[in-house]
Amino acid sequence: MGIIRLKNMTFYGYHGVYDFEKEKGTDFEIDLELFTPLLKSSKSDNIEDTINYEDIYELVKKVFGSKSYFLLEKLADSISMSIFKEHKIDKLIIRVRKINAPLNGKLDSVEIELKREKSDYV
Repeated sequence: MGIIRLKNMTFYGYHGVYDFEKEKGTDFEIDLELFTPLLKSSKSDNIEDTINYEDIYELVKKVFGSKSYFLLEKLADSISMSIFKEHKIDKLIIRVRKINAPLNGKLDSVEIELKREKSDYV
């Protein structure tokens, strides 16, 4: 078993509960950990034997920009479901951070983390 990580993918989006979030937008960061067998690719050195992380990035970008979500949880779950549909992985961990979240206080970001397995979407 191995892990492929994509860290701090940054996107500008219009996700949130408040109307001004959907109009103005803000920065988001997404981390992914994809748990998958890497024995074959570590021996073959062939991209066909692994998960192409460029494909994963493009899929995350597509789902992220496809619609506006109220909750980070739903955004993360939609990304997770799409990855499981298109790629052979056993499980994943996804973190979604909203930078400059509209709170009455000072903080860098708000983050949610989901742990999902393929069986969660069957």
